Amino acid sequence: MTMKSMTQLYNKVKLILAVILLQFGYAGMSIISKFALNKGMSQHVLVVYRHAVATAVIGPFAIVLDRNVRPKLTFSIFAKIVLLGLLEPVMDQNLYYTGMKYTTGTFTSAMCNVLPAFAFLMAWILGLEKVYIRRLHGQAKVVGTIVTVGGAMLMTLVKGTRLNLPWTNGNAHQESTSAANKEALVKGALMILAGCACWSGFIILQAFTLRSYPAELSLTVLICLMGTLESSILALAMEWGNPTAWSIHFDIKLLAVVYSGIICSGFAFYIQGVIMKEKGPVFVTAFNPLSMILVTIIGSFILSETMYLGRIIGAIVIVAGLYMVLWGKSKDQLGSRSDNDRVVPQNMATMNERTTTSKQKFVAIDVTSVESTDGTA
Repeated sequence: MTMKSMTQLYNKVKLILAVILLQFGYAGMSIISKFALNKGMSQHVLVVYRHAVATAVIGPFAIVLDRNVRPKLTFSIFAKIVLLGLLEPVMDQNLYYTGMKYTTGTFTSAMCNVLPAFAFLMAWILGLEKVYIRRLHGQAKVVGTIVTVGGAMLMTLVKGTRLNLPWTNGNAHQESTSAANKEALVKGALMILAGCACWSGFIILQAFTLRSYPAELSLTVLICLMGTLESSILALAMEWGNPTAWSIHFDIKLLAVVYSGIICSGFAFYIQGVIMKEKGPVFVTAFNPLSMILVTIIGSFILSETMYLGRIIGAIVIVAGLYMVLWGKSKDQLGSRSDNDRVVPQNMATMNERTTTSKQKFVAIDVTSVESTDGTA
C-alpha cells in the first residue's frame, strides 16, 4: 500500500474513528462519574469543577491555534454562548448526573439514545425540520420518535427478570442498583429525559452558532467558561452550608473531574463541532448506541450493575427507534442533494439563455450564491 493510498484511506475513515473515540470517552465518563457519585460526590460540584478544568486545559490551545481564524465576538454571538452554557453545562449535566445518582450508569447511557429523536422533534417544532408525511422516510422519522419514547417508558416501567451474571453475584457494589426503588427510578428517568431535551437544544444551537463563529476551539472554551460561571451559582445555592461538598482529594472524585473535564467537555465539544461541520449532527448521534454497549459491559464488571430483561428489551426498542429516525434523516439529505444536482444545471441553462438573448449589458453572476440559494429553497 502506497503512502498516497494510505492517506486517502485515512481521510475516509478519520471522522468515523473520531466519533468512535468520542463514544469510548463518553462510556468512560459514565463509569467513572457513577463511581464518584456512589462515593458521595455532589453532582453540582462535579459540573463546576469539570468545566473549570476544561476551560484551563483547552484555553491555551484556543488562544494559539485560533488566533488567525477567531471572528469578532458580537453581542448576538455572546448571547448564544450564554444560552449554550445554560443548556448543556448547567441544565443538561446537572439533570444527567442527578438522574444517574438515582439510577445506574447503564440505565443512564441507554436512556440517552432518545437524544436524536428529541433533536428531530425540537427541530420540527421550531420549523427547522420538514416532514413529508406521505413519504416513507418522513413516516420513519415520526414512527421512530414514537418508538424511541416508547422504549424509554418500557425501560422505566418494566423491570423484568433479573439476569444473573457470574461476576455480579454477591458483590459489595450491588447497592448501586438495589438501593434504587421504583420511585427513584422514575424520578431519575424523568431527569435524564429532561437533560436529553436540553442536550438536543444545545446541539441545534451549537450548529447555528458555528455558522457565525466558525472557531471550534474558541467556542468550546467560551462555552466551558460560561458553564463554569453559571453552574457555580447553582452549586452554591444547592450546597449552601455544606463546604465539605467542595473538598476534593487524590481519589476517584478527582479522576472524575479531570477525565470528564478534559475528555468529555473539552475535546468532546471540539471534536463534535468539527464533525458536525462536515457531516452534520445526525452522523454524530448515529454512534450513540456504542457508548451504551460499552457502559453495559464495563459497568457489569466494575460497578457490578445488575441487568434486567425488561430494561434490555427497552434499550433495544430505543435503538430501533433511533435508527429509524437516522434512516429518515439520511434519506432527507440524499434527496436534498439530488434536488440540488437537478436544479442547479437548470438554472445555469436559464442564465445562459438570458445572456445570449440580451446583448445590452454584461452581467457578472455569482454562481456560488445561486447554488446556496437553491440549497436553502
